[in-house]
Amino acid sequence: MAASTFKFRPIFSTPLRFTLCSSQKNTISTSPLTIHYPELPNQWSGLQNWRHSSLNHQRFWGPNGPDNSIVPSNSTKESTLWESINSASSLAEMGAAVLCTSDPLMKSKLSHLAYCRWREEGLPVGTFQPPARPARPSKPELVPSKEIPPPKHSGLPLNAYMIHNLAHVELNAVDLAWDTVVRFSPYSEILGDGFFADFAHVADDESRHFAWCSQRLSELGFSYGDMPAHNLLWRECEKSSNNVAARLAAIPLVQEARGLDAGPRLVQKLIGFGDHRTSNIVARIADEEVAHVAVGVFWFISVCQQMGRTPCTTFRDLLEEYNVELKGPFNHLARDEAGLPREWYDPSASVEDKKKKLSQVYDRLECIISMEKENSSLNSPSR
Repeated sequence: MAASTFKFRPIFSTPLRFTLCSSQKNTISTSPLTIHYPELPNQWSGLQNWRHSSLNHQRFWGPNGPDNSIVPSNSTKESTLWESINSASSLAEMGAAVLCTSDPLMKSKLSHLAYCRWREEGLPVGTFQPPARPARPSKPELVPSKEIPPPKHSGLPLNAYMIHNLAHVELNAVDLAWDTVVRFSPYSEILGDGFFADFAHVADDESRHFAWCSQRLSELGFSYGDMPAHNLLWRECEKSSNNVAARLAAIPLVQEARGLDAGPRLVQKLIGFGDHRTSNIVARIADEEVAHVAVGVFWFISVCQQMGRTPCTTFRDLLEEYNVELKGPFNHLARDEAGLPREWYDPSASVEDKKKKLSQVYDRLECIISMEKENSSLNSPSR
């Protein structure tokens, strides 16, 4: 492809000129779709397998983990909503239909239906206008994060409290992924179909996670909405509505990465509470979130390459510009697995790296000086 110059306003808040040049491509065929991806080094080893994976219909958590059992549905209520997906002509239009659905379980089901239809029928990405905000149910009541009641004042036992919080995160994640697909659909020629394929896949995963959490809440005698929740995740999404690089930094590389940090701690708390079934669900969700962070890393690096920007510096600049906070403690092992470089999010990592490099320089200098002294001694005339 001949080099072409574009002004791409949604990457940063100010117009930025960058050049798209020919590059190596990695191609994945998911009949009847053929998706092209840029070749990028040092990516998560499981990313290709995740992209190649068959459709996952395991939306019920059985006695031994996920299975394909049919979840009962309200066919009368669902028929109209099904039509919003079946009549759509593009991925972006289906994503907008999901965003405009307020019932949480229906949103989860429609998300899966939309992704399946796109994969099976090969619809184009298309272009569609997203709603200003996703449709939401009347409950849970959304309050500032400081007003979320602690477990003992929530009216829920600890395990239900924790799985309710996770259900809220997963439902938001469905909306965040689809909003990314729909909002940036006008730029599909620049970003490439692979960008939208990955985030539609993320939305499908998140919808399955919400279904598991909702099922477990029901088994414990509760429902999603039985306690207040915060709106922090959507506020972070709104900040980056005009900027794809900021969206990637704020959502998969900060918010999703926090899930990698919190997941193991949540699993241990549930085991301590004696609820192994819920802990198994949370552990499985945490494992699957690695792919979502890896997707964020992949596309953030790709966008930075197109802009001629250094990813680490760009990431930090965006967090400062958009007032996005990084919080530890960090699960370095899971973040490393996802391909998220430590120096991007942990200032101490770059300091330690500099110390290591200085130490290596000192060692080399010491070795050179020692060798010079030895040579000088050998070459000096004997007395």
